Amino acid sequence: MPPTDLTADLTAIMKERILVLDGAMGTTIRTYGLNEEQARGKRFADSKKDILNNGDILTLTNPEVIGDIHKRFYEAGSDIVETNNFSATSISQSEFFIDDPREHGGRKDPEFFQGVIENPFLRDLAWEINVESARLARHWADQIGSDTGVKRYVAGAIGPLTVSLTNSPDANDPGFRVITFDQVLTAYKEQVRALIEGGSDLLMVETIFDSLNAKAALVAIQEVFEQDGVKMPIIVSAAVGRGGETMISAQTAEALWNAVAHVEPLAIGLNCSLGPDLMKPFLEELSNAATTHISCYPNAGLPNPLTPTGFDMTPDDMNRWLAEFANAGLLNLAGGCCGNTPEHVAAIAQAVRHAAPRPVPTLS
Repeated sequence: MPPTDLTADLTAIMKERILVLDGAMGTTIRTYGLNEEQARGKRFADSKKDILNNGDILTLTNPEVIGDIHKRFYEAGSDIVETNNFSATSISQSEFFIDDPREHGGRKDPEFFQGVIENPFLRDLAWEINVESARLARHWADQIGSDTGVKRYVAGAIGPLTVSLTNSPDANDPGFRVITFDQVLTAYKEQVRALIEGGSDLLMVETIFDSLNAKAALVAIQEVFEQDGVKMPIIVSAAVGRGGETMISAQTAEALWNAVAHVEPLAIGLNCSLGPDLMKPFLEELSNAATTHISCYPNAGLPNPLTPTGFDMTPDDMNRWLAEFANAGLLNLAGGCCGNTPEHVAAIAQAVRHAAPRPVPTLS
């Protein structure tokens, strides 16, 4: 049975309060101290490439760790938790399981990626990671929701990929692209269907570096909805640089909104790349432009390898900044990206608990 569209329910909640997202899966995974052997488990013990940095694979090899992280974020106050499948497409998983032709004098090109998206192992693996990641988050959403009497939600994460549709990697051939729009579309459609199969409540196209990649993801969602008779809320979230532009395609926050407004997202926002201090002016720009809800889950400052989380800001810092955003009327959803642990999210939840949500402007 297709999932019920929760847009009306979530919209009603966001008229009353600011919803809380989760924090950084990768940052929190590192606190468990897993090594390469543990990450591989028995199933991937013979893999030729290291997979410790393939956090998505832990859904299959260490589900108790991923489940515990979901549980901790929900307990910290998250209303919505993202699935652990940020790079779970055949395209992105190929980085961990397929030889890179560049190491042998070749190059990655559409012919190479056609083989990737047709590879049965990669397709099956991506499907399984997405389905199981959604099921795992769904279990803890239902468990914590039942225990607390506060309904919790699962956001199916759709990441930006490791390739760009916008730019050529070859300065001598600016028209060259390593992959085609249709190839990206195919991989994203498989991911969307798997996230729905696993029980996601909504879909989050996030950490957008390349607006054309995001367009492919949104086309994939729309095609799946039409073909499968499904309707779900969509959140769109971009990662921007210090100038406020998406870092590969260089769209400003306002331009991004104009490019995606037609899909009528439940929310549009900014995440990753910057701490809240540097993100604020671009969040203000987006809030002034968008006629939908605004989400924001920044990094915990800039990277700092000398800190426990790898990022500068403490829970108190995130509390202070997100409280400022909320009190300025900029937020409908708030959370944290890289460097934000469950302790950071608890501080963010406290910061926005009594703040009024941003009123959604209407078209005049």
